[in-house]
Amino acid sequence: MSPRHPAQVIVLGFAAAILAGTLLLTLPTSRVGPGGAGFLEALFTATSAVCVTGLTVVDTPAYWTGVGQVTILALIQIGGFGIMSFASLLGVLLARRMGLRSRISTAAETKSTGIGDVRSILVGILRTTLLVEGVTAVILAGRFHLGYGRPPAESVWLGVFHAVSAFNNAGFALFSDNLTGFVGDPWICLPVAGAVILGGLGFPVLFELRRHFRYPRKWLMTTKLVLSGTLVLLVLGTVFITAVEWSSPATLGPLPPGERVLAGFFQSTMTRTAGFNSVDIGQLHPVTLLAMDVLMFIGGGPAGTAGGLKITTFGVLFFILYTEISGGNAVNVFGKRLPRSVHRQAISIVLLAGGLVITATMVLMLITDFGLDRILFEVVSAFGTVGLSTGITAGIPSVGQVILILVMFAGRLGPVTLASALALRSRPLQYEYPKERPLIG
Repeated sequence: MSPRHPAQVIVLGFAAAILAGTLLLTLPTSRVGPGGAGFLEALFTATSAVCVTGLTVVDTPAYWTGVGQVTILALIQIGGFGIMSFASLLGVLLARRMGLRSRISTAAETKSTGIGDVRSILVGILRTTLLVEGVTAVILAGRFHLGYGRPPAESVWLGVFHAVSAFNNAGFALFSDNLTGFVGDPWICLPVAGAVILGGLGFPVLFELRRHFRYPRKWLMTTKLVLSGTLVLLVLGTVFITAVEWSSPATLGPLPPGERVLAGFFQSTMTRTAGFNSVDIGQLHPVTLLAMDVLMFIGGGPAGTAGGLKITTFGVLFFILYTEISGGNAVNVFGKRLPRSVHRQAISIVLLAGGLVITATMVLMLITDFGLDRILFEVVSAFGTVGLSTGITAGIPSVGQVILILVMFAGRLGPVTLASALALRSRPLQYEYPKERPLIG
């Protein structure tokens, strides 16, 4: 029996893409040296790429051949674009039509308001993706060639790969030390950070900014929540990380003041679910790791390439809390009232996400010797599809790596599918039970 619920279709679509990517990465042509990659290494890498996470158990530039790297890049692009969106776009381009089921699944994945505008949304996503990735790739390629003397062909490849990885918030890099070699280079760090921020805003926000950039009063609540939340989290994250690590000899301490601020901003941006790092994450202070846990758990904007709970979910919870503290009766956000169904959805997502992170962390603590701060960071990074790591991923036993695979998969699809499922399960009741108030606190 074929799946009918959009959430089921999305989950199976991502699973199929991961399986296909795993099979491609196990081919001998994908791995450097004799023989193909191990199944677990291929599965972990494919899951990380499709779920646009960036966690790795092998050294990407040293372990994978050009074929393997192209495969990873394709998986990142497909995963960031959205499996159902990508499949529907192919259908539009090849057959110039979409079936009703494809429209419904794509609408659920892209958070469209209706199934009639799916075609225009897909075209808009494609144009936005190519524009941002193209501009970023040109800047990076030029810098690699002019600033570091890389050959033209290699510079173009490096520019394209890191541009796609950045906009899709994946964090895969073609350098063994990620981007730590460019910690003080604004021509590398700022374009990558800019692409990450744009990808993390989400396509609905980007589309509305294009239409009503000069008229903030016309912005929907989602756009206002995402923009204000992104600005606040970026600033707070930059200030906190820079302040805590300012004098650390293992991270920001050896850098000039301007480069310290740049590195702090870059790492704050990367907690928006992109796993690039310009400093050694394993050398960060435990307090910094905990703060980054919070930022990674919150994530970016909905219906984009970011992961985590999403800023909108966190914003809803914040205004619920504010309303309770201030003694209000209704939760109002930017002059609009939130439906109670949204309260329940946000609370449900947070509780389930928290339960998943806590459970995975406890299991990994039982089977490894790593400390709580490193394990929690790894799990939250996997759930938020961030990809930042303290360097323990490859040292985790096979069972633990499988757990991280499941966490990455749930983190990429959980909030989307759960929100869709909760919304579609809503049905009016013909009766209500009597009210009774339990003691709280």
